[in-house]
Amino acid sequence: MESNGRAPDRAGLAEFLALADQVILPRALSERAGPVPVPPGTRLRVGADLGTAYLVLVVMDETGRPLAGEWQFAQVVRDGLVVDFVGATDLLRGMKERLERRLGVPLTGAASAYPPGVPQAEVRATANVVEAAGLACSGLVDEPSAANAVLHLQDGAIVDVGGGTTGIAVVRDGKVIHTADEPTGGTHFSLVVAGSQDLSFEQAEALKVRPEEQARLFPLVRPVMEKVASIVQSHIAGWDVPSLVLVGGTCAFRGMAEVIEEYTGIPAWVPPDPRFVTPLGIALNDTLQ
Repeated sequence: MESNGRAPDRAGLAEFLALADQVILPRALSERAGPVPVPPGTRLRVGADLGTAYLVLVVMDETGRPLAGEWQFAQVVRDGLVVDFVGATDLLRGMKERLERRLGVPLTGAASAYPPGVPQAEVRATANVVEAAGLACSGLVDEPSAANAVLHLQDGAIVDVGGGTTGIAVVRDGKVIHTADEPTGGTHFSLVVAGSQDLSFEQAEALKVRPEEQARLFPLVRPVMEKVASIVQSHIAGWDVPSLVLVGGTCAFRGMAEVIEEYTGIPAWVPPDPRFVTPLGIALNDTLQ
């Protein structure tokens, strides 16, 4: 992944994310997936993303090429804070074991990430989950900075809309110079849909990701999009931000970029598949094993 001047290399990024989408599988498919041969001597990078709505475990080779991964719905983290240590550990350990079966090699360590601004005790709790699952925690990085390991944004802001929180990183000359994070994310979309459509949370979560339903649901979730936009606007005030890059699965909802651009007055762009940008960036922050 190479930088392209002052903006992400969109063609290269699209190819990279398309490959990741092919190899990072939902749990149901990962449990049945065949082997992914790893050439002898290959050194690996591993990233564990403990999100509010989803857990993601990603494995790359030493060049940063995604080899395998798994994601699954989970409610063991709330607004960036681990609320079910045992549940998070058990789920992550299972993901590790399934990926080891597919790859045929042990996974010994992983990097992880946290929303900007969470207390250090909670940052450490994330590391504790990783280590309790049998992975040495090789490092911790804030989520928007992890995303920029993939995006290579030079000047602008990264908006990472997770399940429970929205993280913002202002980037200048390729360096993150300011971060912030506030509650509001994809979970709030699901709560609005569930309440308005008389659905369970799980049903709403499944409904909102269906592209053919998003035009109908858009008027319901637009206020949440505007709340995200207001968070962005408040935290970039006083900074020179020429553009916004939106990542996280929530940003794939049709109309998200347009609402944020309209609200903030700043051009906003969503990569072709924003779901795994941050988990991939976490893996890129792992030391080789």
